[in-house]
Amino acid sequence: MKRRPRRRAQQADRFELYEKSVQEPEADVRLIERIFRQRLARPPRRLREDFCGTAFFACEWVKRHPENRAWAIDLDPVPLESGRRRHLSRLTADQAARIKLIEGNVLDVGHDAVDVTAAFNFSYFLFLTRTELRRYFEAARASLLEDGLLMLDAYGGADAQRTSLERRSVDGFTYVWDQHSFDPISHAVTNYIHFEFRDRSRMRRAFRYDWRLWSIPEIRELLHEAGFRATQVYWEGTDHATGEGNGSFRPCARAPDDPAWICYIAAFR
Repeated sequence: MKRRPRRRAQQADRFELYEKSVQEPEADVRLIERIFRQRLARPPRRLREDFCGTAFFACEWVKRHPENRAWAIDLDPVPLESGRRRHLSRLTADQAARIKLIEGNVLDVGHDAVDVTAAFNFSYFLFLTRTELRRYFEAARASLLEDGLLMLDAYGGADAQRTSLERRSVDGFTYVWDQHSFDPISHAVTNYIHFEFRDRSRMRRAFRYDWRLWSIPEIRELLHEAGFRATQVYWEGTDHATGEGNGSFRPCARAPDDPAWICYIAAFR
């Protein structure tokens, strides 16, 4: 009996698909460098990546400059192993010596103080109460040098507060963002990421997120309560030809009404 060929969904690596769909480490590194230099007039060299997954961003960081060092932390050993196999293995010996992958809790891990701690892809939304999130911000602040920077991203808008499916074509497959549920009382959300392929195979619920949809004012208030001296929101500009975001983030005190936005929040120790 002839064996059926494996379909794309069976062959694909979900972490690689995720990286292609939602991560732009080079752009994130450039943004951090720009903000840090503008505020402190020196380049950042030491990075901590919280909730790092495959440490894709941390690997890009050590490749950026021969003096850059990184600590990448995640509780889950599975994405860390994927990162070792697909990213660390491609670094030079010098680059690999300047990055440390740590399987551990971001609330507890200690190491040398860093210039920048980053928590991207809304990962800190897993903290569901003010007490929990403030404790994380306190731990992040403790990881920093006296003039250090905590970088976060956030999302929101009216479209974030409803169930919906968003499909986007990416490099031969379709990325599906599934806002599966939203509770307007608690702001609890359950989101999934699915992947669909041209051979009609699917990788359903490749990733699941049970988060609280935090607002920008809540995040900034908790950062101040955790001891950060100042915060700044960096808002994305608009491509007037398409009406979509243009990938350029600038400091803003006010922003226009937008049904679906993503921003960065910088907190200065």
